[in-house]
Amino acid sequence: MPNNVRSMPNNAGRSDALPSAGWANLQMRAQLLRRVRAFFDEREFLEVETPILSADTVVDRHLDPFRVPLGPPAPAGLPAQAMWLQTSPEFGMKRLLAAGGRAIYQITRAFRRDELGKLHNCEFTMVEWYRVGDAMLQGIALLDDLQESLLGRGRAEMATYGDVFAEHVGIDPHTAGGEELTAAARRHGLSWPESLAPDDRDGWLDLLWAERVQPHLGRARPAIVRDFPAGQAALARVREDSPPVAERFELYAAGIELANGYHELVDPAVLRRRNAENNRRRVADGKTPLPEESRLLAAMDRGLPPCTGVALGFDRLVMVAVGASCLAEVMAFPFDRA
Repeated sequence: MPNNVRSMPNNAGRSDALPSAGWANLQMRAQLLRRVRAFFDEREFLEVETPILSADTVVDRHLDPFRVPLGPPAPAGLPAQAMWLQTSPEFGMKRLLAAGGRAIYQITRAFRRDELGKLHNCEFTMVEWYRVGDAMLQGIALLDDLQESLLGRGRAEMATYGDVFAEHVGIDPHTAGGEELTAAARRHGLSWPESLAPDDRDGWLDLLWAERVQPHLGRARPAIVRDFPAGQAALARVREDSPPVAERFELYAAGIELANGYHELVDPAVLRRRNAENNRRRVADGKTPLPEESRLLAAMDRGLPPCTGVALGFDRLVMVAVGASCLAEVMAFPFDRA
C-alpha cells in the first residue's frame, strides 16, 4: 500500500453507514423543496437566513434547546458564554420584521433535545414564514393554499379546538377544570405519568389532545384547527372572548401535526410575563430555566408590526406526501446515523 494512503477502518458492514431513506423519497423531498420556494416566490416573499447558533432561545416549558458552550477560551471578541442551537428561526425572523421586513420565509435546520422517534428527530428541517398585516384568518388561508399546493389532497377542513375536543373527548376544554379533565382521561382509559399534577390543566389538555383528538384529525383530507386554550398561547395573541382563546392554529394530515401558526404577540411586556411563567414551570418540572431577556424583546420594545407567522415541519410533510411510516424514511441520515 502506498505510504500516502491510510487504511480504512474495518466497518464496511455497518448498516448505519448508508442513508435510511431511499432515492425515490429523497427525490420527492427535493421536488417539494423546489415547490415551497416557488410558492413563496410567486407571492413575493423574500427568502432570508438567520443564525442557527444564537445567544437567545425560545423560553418554552416543553422545548429543550441544545446548549453550546463557547469557552474558555471563547472566540476572539466574544465573552466566555453559552450559545443555543435554535429550536426555530422565530427570534431572528421577527427581528427582521421589526427592522422593516414585510413578507419573509426561511428553510432552515432546527434542533430540539429529547425529541427522537417515528415523528421526531433532534435535528430537522423547518419552513417558517411571516407576513405583516395578516390577521389569523389570512394566515390560515395562506397555510391552506400552501398545503393544497404541496399535498394535493384538497382544501383543509376548518374547525375550532373547542369543537373537535368536545367531539372526541366529550367536554369543553375552555371551561373544564382539573377534576373534570382527570375524570375524562380516566373515562377514556388513558394512563399518565405520576409527575402530571392534578392542577396542571394544560398538561391534562395536552394528554387528552394527543391521545383522543389528534389521531382523528386530517384523515379524509387535511384539517386546520384554530382558537386554542389561552394557556397554550405560546407566542400568539389571546383574544378576549368569553372565555379567552389563543389566536393559534395548527395543520394536521393523517393524524399528524404538520404546522403551527400564530397571530403573533407583539407586546413585549406580555412576552416577558410569559417567559417568567414558562421558566417557573420549567423549574417545577425539574428543568433548567432559559434566558428570559433577548434581542427579540429589545426589537419588540422598538416595535414589532402586527403579523401572522407559521412554522411547518418539512420532514413530516414529506413523510405524509410519500406515505412513509416514519421520518427515517424521508431523511438521508437521521439522528442515529448522523
